[in-house]
Amino acid sequence: MGVKAERALATRTALLAAARNLFATAGFAATSTEAILAATGVTRGALYHHFADKQALFAAVCESLHAEAEQVIEANADAAPNAFEGLVAGCLSFLDFMIRPEVRRILILDAPSVLGWAAWNEMDTRHGFGLLIAGVEAAVAEGELEGDPLALAVMINGALNYGVVWAGQSDEPEALDRLKS
Repeated sequence: MGVKAERALATRTALLAAARNLFATAGFAATSTEAILAATGVTRGALYHHFADKQALFAAVCESLHAEAEQVIEANADAAPNAFEGLVAGCLSFLDFMIRPEVRRILILDAPSVLGWAAWNEMDTRHGFGLLIAGVEAAVAEGELEGDPLALAVMINGALNYGVVWAGQSDEPEALDRLKS
């Protein structure tokens, strides 16, 4: 990789890191482009070289968070002895990852409205929900669950997402642990 490419990658990485932190703490609406530029020390031109606008930067942050979640979920699900236990391990990994305040704020609370339902749903389907569907399909194929895999996955996904929102808004520090018991 040449010097120019290395600098471009460093700039993009800095923009993603700063935006992630600001979106997590202040939310998308309250995070200005100027705050992102101040946090990174890059120019407005550099920002717009890498991202069309603040929403595109937010989408890239969402993609990176989804990729992180996907790695954790897959690793824990793959370590399980069978499909059903893998499904449970994946669901618990999802809860652990998503309840992190910065992740919950960005992916669960802000992303659906910032990206729009269709784009958010497409991104979710390519990552976590896609894994959930595969896990349910495997558990059904092994005879550990019964029913339509897609319908089961939709219901489990809804419960998981609501659980994250509920636990994240709870005054009880152990709220997430209550979901997992």
